[in-house]
Amino acid sequence: MTILEVKNLKKIYTTRFGGNKVQALSNVSFSVEEGEYVAIMGESGSGKTTLLNILASLDRPTSGEILLRGRSILGIKEGELAAFRRDNLGFVFQDFNLLDTFSVQDNIFLPLVLAGRPHKEMQERLKPLAEKLDISDILKKFPYEISGGQKQRTAVARALITRPELVLADEPTGALDSKATDQLLKIFSEINREGQTVLMVTHSLKAASHAGRVLFIKDGEVYHQIYRGSVSNEALYQKISDTLTALATGGIKSE
Repeated sequence: MTILEVKNLKKIYTTRFGGNKVQALSNVSFSVEEGEYVAIMGESGSGKTTLLNILASLDRPTSGEILLRGRSILGIKEGELAAFRRDNLGFVFQDFNLLDTFSVQDNIFLPLVLAGRPHKEMQERLKPLAEKLDISDILKKFPYEISGGQKQRTAVARALITRPELVLADEPTGALDSKATDQLLKIFSEINREGQTVLMVTHSLKAASHAGRVLFIKDGEVYHQIYRGSVSNEALYQKISDTLTALATGGIKSE
């Protein structure tokens, strides 16, 4: 079943005084099936972060359509967007976006607090998540007291506790060391196997090699894609590397 449809998305930014226009996205179309794990790759300036921001309803496209389970995101009124994001989307950011004045537990609870969920339900949801993410022993600590890997696992717990339709991850391994990166990618693979749909923007070949499909954005459009099939992470890593080289040298034509 298709969970996300992106149709003919275009984004044009106008400079402050209206003198120049920059086309960040030119004609982006793709779909994501329920339970997929999709990575989006592209050079800096290719439009992938703009695309993620639009999918997260943090920005609006110039034209095009986005459907989440058949519902138009662009048709949601401004006053309802925050609730829509909270109820349907989970976010994992490169810089964690945790509140230092809140404990780990309260950071995770925040979207449920904003949704008005009872405390008992929050606790019931948190326990299995904390165990899965290996953060049960740091729930009372504050973000400045824990490691980068623990911060990112806290951010993943916050993203998952609302049981979102779609998890959006923006360079989730970008601020992590090698060991914490491996732990996080293992977690993403596990939650995907359990049915969670994940869409990740990344520069990291290693992170992308854990996905089931990789979309490559170039000059503001989806230029190419590859599927994992039955190959290993190592083999997919090599396919991604070869594809990026071919894209950079003009060896692949636009699809």
